[in-house]
Order: sequence, then C-alpha cells, then structure tokens
Amino acid sequence: MSRADGRALDQLRPVRILPDFITTAPGSVLIEWGGTRVICTASMEEKNAPFRIGTGKGWLTAEYDMLPASTDRRKSRSRGKVDGRSTEIQRLIGRSLRSVMDFEALGERSIYIDCDVIQADGGTRTASITGGYVALALACRRWVEAGILEKNPIREAVAAVSVGIVEDIPRLDLMYVEDSAAQVDMNVVLTASGRFIELQGTGEERPFSQEELDRLLALARKGAGELLELQRRTLEEVFRG
Repeated sequence: MSRADGRALDQLRPVRILPDFITTAPGSVLIEWGGTRVICTASMEEKNAPFRIGTGKGWLTAEYDMLPASTDRRKSRSRGKVDGRSTEIQRLIGRSLRSVMDFEALGERSIYIDCDVIQADGGTRTASITGGYVALALACRRWVEAGILEKNPIREAVAAVSVGIVEDIPRLDLMYVEDSAAQVDMNVVLTASGRFIELQGTGEERPFSQEELDRLLALARKGAGELLELQRRTLEEVFRG
C-alpha cells in the first residue's frame, strides 16, 4: 500500500541536514524533512543553571518555537509567552539531548539548543531533536578544538522519528495529513546504541494492541537507524572537509 505522497509504509520522507546554516552559532543546521524545515542552533554560556551551581556539572536546555508563516494559517508570535504545546516539545528536546550528555565533562556551563520551525508539515519535534543533536555535536567538537572543553561531553548520538496507525495500518514518519487522521500517534527517541530515551504513544481514536506496538517500534528502529546514519555522514563531511 502506498501513501498520499507515494511512499512505502516503512519509508521516511526525504531528509536533508544542512550544517553551519547560521554562521554566528558554533553549531547550527537547517533540517529539511519532507515539507518540514527547522533551524537548530547550539550555543553556550559560561554560567550554570542556578540549581546546578557548586555541583561541578553543567546543564542543557532547549527552546522551540514556530514562526508566524510556518503553517497555512498565520501563527501569532509568542512574544515571551510560550504555549502549552511548545513547552511540551521544548522539554522533550531538552530531555532527549540531556540523556546523552556527560555534564561533568561540560563543567559549570549552560548549553542552549534553539529550534525554530520555519515550515511545518508534521514531525517538527522529531526534526528538532534529530537536527538539534547535529547542531550540538558540531558545537561540542569545536569547543574541544578551541580548548574551551577538555573532552567532548556527548556520550552517543540520538535521533527521533514518528510512527503511527492510519486506516488501521502502521506506518513510519507521518506527514501532517496522516498525523491529523491518525488512530494511533507515537514519537520515538532512540540512541545510536538502540536504547530508548522516550516513547510518546497515544491512542487518538482507539486503543492499540501489543502486536501493533511491536510493529510501530520496529518501524521506528528502522527509521531512526537511517537518521543516525545521516547524522554520522553529515558530521563526518564537516570535519573531514
């Protein structure tokens, strides 16, 4: 069975990661994932989160926002007021990236991951995590090269992908028209070693079975594996060049 855009059920949309998209940030990417486009940047401050002061360990936090023209209907600017959805997503991004960090290696510093959606067609949170990791990896490598950090604080790579059930059929990487009609919707965050960081699964229109869950997780592993390989190639090309 093919989908509205002609993809197979286990096929990702075309994904492209453009590194160093923002030249003023030590780590940045534009991630293009089907019709979704997100700018992700990584930056650091030589100050710690208040609750970490004196621990010898730093912190990482994420911010997420959607630009006004990112959707068909203009979205109002947040102007300092973050809505519930954006708060949930930026917390997910932060948790996902913190889980692979060695904060003792970072020292008492703060890393900020900023994800700005310039066009949305489903999967903005998974694109933000996947692109945000590459921006973080670029920045950390450069901080080590510059002598700011003694060693790279990243323990392993992380990527995220959506899966879901539409018309009773499990499928990988839902675009907006599928996401909005999904009976079951799930976001899966995985490390390069194959361990789960987060599973966000919801029966939107009906419950789902263990067998369906297993099929969804198998699809997620396939998609995440392809994304992790794309991340690896992207970083390799930057530092090889």
